Amino acid sequence: MAHDHEPHRHTHTHTHGGDTDVDWSEMGPHLEAQAELFAPVHERITAWLAEEVTGPELIVDAGSGPGVVSCLFAETFPGARIVAVDNAGPLLERARARAARQGVADRLATLTGELPQALDELDHPADLLWASRSLHHIGDQRAALTAFAARLAPGGTLALLEGGLPSRFLPRDIGIGRPGLQARLDALQEEWFARMRAGLPGSVAEAEDWPALLAAAGLRHTGTRSFLLDLPAPASPQARAYAAEQFTRLRDIGTEDLDPEDLATLDRLLDPSDPASVHRRPDVFALSAYTVHRAVRPRQPRARRRPAANRPFTDRT
Repeated sequence: MAHDHEPHRHTHTHTHGGDTDVDWSEMGPHLEAQAELFAPVHERITAWLAEEVTGPELIVDAGSGPGVVSCLFAETFPGARIVAVDNAGPLLERARARAARQGVADRLATLTGELPQALDELDHPADLLWASRSLHHIGDQRAALTAFAARLAPGGTLALLEGGLPSRFLPRDIGIGRPGLQARLDALQEEWFARMRAGLPGSVAEAEDWPALLAAAGLRHTGTRSFLLDLPAPASPQARAYAAEQFTRLRDIGTEDLDPEDLATLDRLLDPSDPASVHRRPDVFALSAYTVHRAVRPRQPRARRRPAANRPFTDRT
């Protein structure tokens, strides 16, 4: 399965490797703008989840980042309390500010800490626990899924966004450099992802059969669906900024691995003064697929009553 794991925080944060010195106050606006760009995808995912999750009392956004999806849950489920969980305090501050702007501050709380341990601080089991690309930042994913499942109410749903397809922003042949640049960047990104996973504390190699892992955590898999982000050319300024951010990060991690021609091509793509850059060229688009796996914690079976003939007689006179 191809990974669309950009080498940076998505809309969630979990400390690993060299990320401990990230200035989240500075990154917050970028992460929030990125999540807003994905709003059409998040809205379709939320509608799909609402087919199974009805009348939830508590929704947990595990790895919430600046709270864009947390606030979407608050709007979609007006009777629910939302808890946004993240290890970056500045991003949770943005989540609280966003909730206040959208008039849902009275129903959104925040919890600072690392996953999955932070979930132990919840005062109530969750009817929906949303984990969007936060699981792969935890060394032992199987154990983390078991911990997630333990925080669900009976009949509660765990929604896991992992996998999908690599993002595309440009045609195969862009008129500069060798054609197929993004395919080579995919390979670079896969190598980065493998190193990131191997470097996590307590890292355990795990086949990414998410339905099987959810079943091993004691959950009943109820569906998998992929959702498309399709922003065609000509791209909006927000989509261009997102493309530039992705190419910048890949340029940073590929300094030693990419050949000089590809590095030179990336430099041109990132130079705002170059007509061939993603800031100016007319063929920039954004196309990605995001896969969500849905699973339910079974309700405890009711104790079977013995047939009347087999019950001990009780004299009620």
